[in-house]
Amino acid sequence: MFNKFKKEEISKTDCTTIPFILIFLKIMPIQLNLSTLLLGMIISQGFFAAVILWFSNSNKNSNRFLSLLLISISFWLADSFMRLAGIYNENPNWYFMPIFYSFGFGPLIYFYVKSLISHPFEFKKLDYLHFIPVCIQAALYFYLRFQPYEFKKWFWENVHYTITYRIEFDGTWISLLIYLLLSIKLIIRYQHWLVNNYSEVSKFKLNWLKIILGILLLLSLQWLVEIILRDYFNLFFNYDYSIQLLGIIALVLGIGGIRQANLTVVGFQKTTQDTEQKNIDFVIDDGILKLISEWMDKEKSFLNPTLTLSDFSKELKLNPKIVSKHINIGLKKSFNDFVNEYRVAEVKRKMKSTDIEKFTLLAIAYESGFNSKTTFNRIFKDLTGSTPSEYLG
Repeated sequence: MFNKFKKEEISKTDCTTIPFILIFLKIMPIQLNLSTLLLGMIISQGFFAAVILWFSNSNKNSNRFLSLLLISISFWLADSFMRLAGIYNENPNWYFMPIFYSFGFGPLIYFYVKSLISHPFEFKKLDYLHFIPVCIQAALYFYLRFQPYEFKKWFWENVHYTITYRIEFDGTWISLLIYLLLSIKLIIRYQHWLVNNYSEVSKFKLNWLKIILGILLLLSLQWLVEIILRDYFNLFFNYDYSIQLLGIIALVLGIGGIRQANLTVVGFQKTTQDTEQKNIDFVIDDGILKLISEWMDKEKSFLNPTLTLSDFSKELKLNPKIVSKHINIGLKKSFNDFVNEYRVAEVKRKMKSTDIEKFTLLAIAYESGFNSKTTFNRIFKDLTGSTPSEYLG
């Protein structure tokens, strides 16, 4: 162990060659194993990513929620690190440190999603209510931190072990589960709205975020097993892989947040009326339906790679809601599908009429309104059943 090194041996060594971690280990004996090394790496990277997100200029509001989430999870993992590394055994007075903010996990995830897709985003007074549980949780640990060791020991044996720990662990699981479901539901509604308002959605669709939240939802099932074993059988796991997985998932979420394209141009609102209106009793005007198709054929609006429903409606001098309803109900398509069908048809036309040896397929795709190779290949195969190369061959 590192604590067996003598002070004389370190003093004789060139300090510039001794990593800082060895000096720390000399002062604070730590049990090194795979779990502590992994947790240490996750915690340090979590704080590092949190700093980057906090000072990011892109998606500023949402990234600060994500930064706070990474900080709260990293602090929570620090408790497991100190337990597994034996630090609590050496310093039992450290146990009730104010590093527990697990009741904030769920609300921070939800407000990250909400602020990411809603522009302009405004944090209202009622929104503070979501963070009352984590404020109570933090206040408890700050209070305990400054109590004498005898009181902490009594509190652990008579209150925390039997009552507050169960409330904290079970309450965190319930809170996280509820907010994950709300967040996934919000993303699904956003994606439905997106394809009905934008012709290019690859940078804004947030499939990566929905997948990560889905993984967190699966991870919460593992925590449910832990709850059942502990609450009903008084059994505790002797391993912490679920904690490590949470840290890894949080890091992936942080990296995704850093890489996410700026969504301030999108402007989705949860209360957007056109997503709330029912299609029942809506009357299709054949004249408008004809105008929509003829205008797209004649003016080739689809050649604009960033064409939106709002832009197209302005060209038609019609209300976007009216245009959207006629495309959705009259043509039975989303705005995204409607526009991209024209783009694919244009690509197919140019394949036949252009000297294909002088132009690449990607060049033809760009001239037809696509602005991404990945998007072009995916949409072309979805609509034709074959890749562009297979179709050409």
